[in-house]
This record gives sequence, structure tokens and C-alpha cells, in this order.
Amino acid sequence: MHPYRSLLFVPAHKPDWAAKALASGADCIVVDLEDSVPADLKEASRQTARETLRDLRSRSERVGLFVRPNALDTRLAGADLEAVVGPALDGVFAPKIRDARDVIRWESLLDWFEARNGADGLEMIVPVEMVDAITNCQEIAGASERVGAMIGPTSAHADIARAVGYRQSREGSETLYLRSRILLACRQYGLHALTGLWEDLGDLEGLREFADYGLQLGFRGQIAIHPTHVPVIHEIYTPSDDEVAYHEGLVAAVEEAAAQGHGAVRYRGQHVDLAHADKARDWLAHARLVRGE
Repeated sequence: MHPYRSLLFVPAHKPDWAAKALASGADCIVVDLEDSVPADLKEASRQTARETLRDLRSRSERVGLFVRPNALDTRLAGADLEAVVGPALDGVFAPKIRDARDVIRWESLLDWFEARNGADGLEMIVPVEMVDAITNCQEIAGASERVGAMIGPTSAHADIARAVGYRQSREGSETLYLRSRILLACRQYGLHALTGLWEDLGDLEGLREFADYGLQLGFRGQIAIHPTHVPVIHEIYTPSDDEVAYHEGLVAAVEEAAAQGHGAVRYRGQHVDLAHADKARDWLAHARLVRGE
């Protein structure tokens, strides 16, 4: 999966918001048919979502386009996918997954509607928002090649907060264990690791601190629910020129030392060796993808 820094949600029944989401520069836009759409508008929103996806794709080949359908247990997911799966779509943000069986159920639906609607290679982003999913996160991560990303859960009021029963703090330490489990599952299966959202729309400094903590833990991007959050998220999750120069210099220093028969070397006052260089190469590969280099 592309290493999206930002995934910005827009309600399917508000197409004007999708245009604003695109203008924000978000890496990925998720058109939501689930929680943000009132029950009496869900059927009409399907066609609106399909038209919105086509419009967004006509304006940008770069942006990632995903849809969040209604959960499997609602029996609305099939009709949702029938309406929105098409060439404009990159994948599905699959809600309320509990275990690997749910992943396979979503995969079967995607197989069917890809063939029916002329799409191909749709991926799945899995939000871990149920207690069962936290327990089963490793089997979920490895259940299908379509699973490209998982989300370490944070929220003050949404599904995961209700399921676990925690009270969210500004620093988000109460979800550290939950998010760490998801992060390790992502690393084990080579998935893109995303963290949850910051819900205080006006507190951009709080968002910056929260996103930086996510980066510190090892996440590579974040969910957003307002266009003003996108620039802050990108600031945090985009490697800087100075960081790139540091890692390139580290690799060069270790390679030069190795050529001279040394396993370790002093670099900018630090002890570095072959393991440090391997980590730096991995970091640089990710950084070049994010920076479009």
C-alpha cells in the first residue's frame, strides 16, 4: 500500500466536502457510507458516493480513494459495494472487523464486485475498533493480501472507546498498549501502520503533539476528520531535508568504515555500525516514497 500520511474522511451525502478534502492536499480521501450518514440517507448516498469518486478521480490521479461501507452485520455492505466499486476506487476501509473470518468475508465481496464492476487490485484498510480485533490483530493482519494497512485505535468517543471503556487523555497514553499491538502486527506482515484521529478540531498544537507521539511509536500516518488537520499531519509525517541528510550521511560513514575493515565508526558523536546502517536504509526507502523521490 502507498504510505499515506493522511486519510481524510468525508460523509458520502456531502459531496461538497469531498472537493474541500481534495483541496486540502490529503494523501487519501475516505468517502464514508457508515457512521457519518444518517440511516434515512444511506440508500441515496450510495449513488452520490459513486459520482463523488468519479469526480475526484477525474481531478487527481494521485489521491488515494477509499470507501467505508456499512458493517457486514448490517446487511448493507453488499449494496454499498455494488454501488461504489469501480475503476476510480483504490480500496475499502472495512469497519467492525473482529477476526480473520471477517476479513475473508470482505475479500469475497471484493472479489465478486471487482469482477462485476470492472475494478482490480482493491486493498483493505482495517480499523481496529473492537476488543476482539485487538486480541486477533495478528491473524487479521495476515488473513489476506488485500489487507494493506491497519489502524492503531484512539478515540475519545467512538467504537474503541466504548468497547474498551477508557477515558482519553491529551497524550493518549491509555491506548499505548492497544496501538502497540497493532503496530507490531503491521511490522510482522509488512503493512502500513496508521494511528487514530485527533478529535479536537481547533486544537492544532494538541494535534501536532499527538501526531509526533504516533511517529515516535513507529506509525507512518494518521486519520483526519477535518481539512485543517492535514497540513499538520503532513508536517509531522514527512521526513525533513535535515533528517534525510543525517541518514544518508550515516549510511555513507558506515560503508566507508566497512571498506576500511571497520565494523563500527563514530558519526556525529554517536557510535554506529552495520545495524544502524540497515535501519537507516529502511528509513530512507520509506522517506523517498513519502517525498515522491
